[in-house]
Amino acid sequence: MPPLLEVEGLSKSFSGSPALIDGRFRLEAGTVHALCGGNGAGKSTFLKIVMGIHDRDGGTIRRNGREVVFSSPAEALQNGIAIVEQELSPVPAMTVAENIYMGREPLRSFGRIDFATLNRQTQDLLDGFGFAIRATDVMMDLTVAQTQLVEIAKALSYDAEVIILDEPTSALGEAEAEHLFDAIATLKNRGKGLIYVSHRLSEIFSIADHYTVFRDGRFVEDGAIGDITKDELIRLIVGRPLNEEFVKENTPADRVVLRAEGLSAARGVRDLSFDLREGEILGLYGLMGSGRTEVLDRLFGLSDEAGGRLSINGQPVRISGPSDAMSAGIAYVTEDRKQTGLVLSSSVRDNLCLSSLDRLSRLGVMRSRQEAEAASRMIRELGIRTASDALSVANLSGGNQQKVVLGKWFMIAPRILLLDEPTRGVDVGAKREIYRVISDFARGGGSVIMVSSETDEILGMADRVIVLKDGRKAGELARSQLSAEELLHLAA
Repeated sequence: MPPLLEVEGLSKSFSGSPALIDGRFRLEAGTVHALCGGNGAGKSTFLKIVMGIHDRDGGTIRRNGREVVFSSPAEALQNGIAIVEQELSPVPAMTVAENIYMGREPLRSFGRIDFATLNRQTQDLLDGFGFAIRATDVMMDLTVAQTQLVEIAKALSYDAEVIILDEPTSALGEAEAEHLFDAIATLKNRGKGLIYVSHRLSEIFSIADHYTVFRDGRFVEDGAIGDITKDELIRLIVGRPLNEEFVKENTPADRVVLRAEGLSAARGVRDLSFDLREGEILGLYGLMGSGRTEVLDRLFGLSDEAGGRLSINGQPVRISGPSDAMSAGIAYVTEDRKQTGLVLSSSVRDNLCLSSLDRLSRLGVMRSRQEAEAASRMIRELGIRTASDALSVANLSGGNQQKVVLGKWFMIAPRILLLDEPTRGVDVGAKREIYRVISDFARGGGSVIMVSSETDEILGMADRVIVLKDGRKAGELARSQLSAEELLHLAA
């Protein structure tokens, strides 16, 4: 019996620069096959060619043994291939049901949409995979994690034979991810083939049957996941061994930098009190909907106040908007860098200088020499890999884009850094570099509040963790008390 999907010698160049040189892949029915590689390895280009988004320069694609050429994702879908892309693309003003079945809605007489049937079949789909979302919810009211689950449900609704999951858990906590893994097990049992792309290696070893590694646009190796260790896979991905994944060299002081007392917001934060110390990396942990992001939004003035007091260095402060937060020395790296952290159509230099326009301009006109010097310094200090500071930031890898977001804030020399999923969607090598940046900031006397859905990241980087549940503090753990079991016990 031929494989569900077989690809050989796939290649693609953009403006003369090769993005994919030798893409090879083989997917069998009833298996999960992990496609591994660092940012810039060629994975996204490979998947876009398979889905008919990009034309290929060379190579062949076979579906059930028959050679195919797709000119659009619609053609790929007609041939039983569906994808959940890392970049989410919902229609915000529509409901969950309308987004999932857009263009496929059940109809009544005279072409009218049968909303009762639409909502019922959508709710059955969501409930069947354990996704705690209502079919009638409006997309704009959902969190990033919930939006991710809707996109996954949309792909599953097509009943495709080949399902591509590109970083499907990048915005999910571990409890939500378990629902997805249960759904994947169900699909495997139905004979589906799944291509799984994730930078979270623990997931790959937990759910994948096979692996394929790309590096620098080339096929490197494939095999059974049971025949390789995590260290060996890391070496294949980055081309060298990593001695340690986490970089942590800070030592918290006793001095309190920020104090929150009875902090509340109009949504998601209820009577929360905590201290943040100089040189400390404070972790915020909780399940989806626990209020993690809402706490950071409240501290940065992005949510309506509903009570509580804030003080910085012993002085009361009122933060009603981002300008107040920035004046108080607070910077905020949001969880979705492409939606709220970067201007993708602008250059690396323009993005790096966004937060410091007042200092780099005179009478409303940018001082180009000072701007170029400041951007160059930040590129050098953070090790941002870019051919030029004039390059569009959209052309950088995920890890380098995240460094640009960090650099944008470091330009204003903050003392408190709020981080929401700081390594979301970046590869293992880039993660280590970002951990180094965070550690260096804290070691230099800065203070960090870090939200992460990855238990290993919290365990590896946090000096202390506040566990949230329903917007309230469910517990607080010193570093010596930290364990995956204790975190999940408090969060559940």
